[in-house]
Amino acid sequence: MSKTKDRMWFVIFTLPLLLIFTTVVIVPFISGIFYAFFDWDGIAANEKVFVGLDNFLKLMEDKRFLHSAWITTKFTILSLISVNVIALIFALLVTSKLRTANTARTFFFMPNLIGGLILGYIWQFIFSDVFAMIGEWTGFNSVFYNWLLDKEFSLYALVIVFTWQMAGYMMIVYIAGIQGIPDELTEAAKIDGANYWQRLTKITFPLLMQSFTICLFLTLSFAFKIYDVNLSLTKGGPANATEMFALNIYNEIFGYGHYGYGQAKAIVFFIIVAAITLTQVYLTKKREVEM
Repeated sequence: MSKTKDRMWFVIFTLPLLLIFTTVVIVPFISGIFYAFFDWDGIAANEKVFVGLDNFLKLMEDKRFLHSAWITTKFTILSLISVNVIALIFALLVTSKLRTANTARTFFFMPNLIGGLILGYIWQFIFSDVFAMIGEWTGFNSVFYNWLLDKEFSLYALVIVFTWQMAGYMMIVYIAGIQGIPDELTEAAKIDGANYWQRLTKITFPLLMQSFTICLFLTLSFAFKIYDVNLSLTKGGPANATEMFALNIYNEIFGYGHYGYGQAKAIVFFIIVAAITLTQVYLTKKREVEM
């Protein structure tokens, strides 16, 4: 009788979530695959013309999409390094014997609580106005100017904002991993004469591989899928220099009315992100250490 009740409660709590997930994710995904084989502008009254694989073949000649792919890859690599390095430093800092550790943990995590759109507008003000003021006060106008208007530095501006937003979130994962390492191991290493760097590289980092797996996966997926900050901070400019994958797909569908072609881009985008993130998880999982 108790098993029947458990199953009943399981269905009651799980079924609504499955229905929402199916409605919001599965059905749109399947319909997106269907429309990717048609030439259609997204208006229900207009005719859908079946074009087969033409939409996918057209991607190979789409210079704007290929440029977007390169920009997104570059952004993801830079963000992967900066987010995880800073997050790990934060985690090591707040798990040390620091009196203000709890306050520091709160401040480091707070940027993640700000919505991406609002975050973009905040940093747009910083880059356009605050940087100009600092440049005037210090005389370093070649460094402190509006990076968002520079084709080269606008991408780095996005990396800075993304890192500022995500580092605190990844810090929490690293903190959980560090706190899960037995104190006996580090104490034994201290007795054996291991310095801080040796303890870090020989004990902490190997035992943090589970946290590395999670953080690298999350950073990769979030960086590839970035849209809100990209839209509010640069809108893909200047001259499409920062138009990421997601924004490129959005512009193709809703800006140019190429619904079928945009869906083809979305399918390719999904395959690329899935392949890269699954490969990363596989490689880092192999390096995880059992305690």
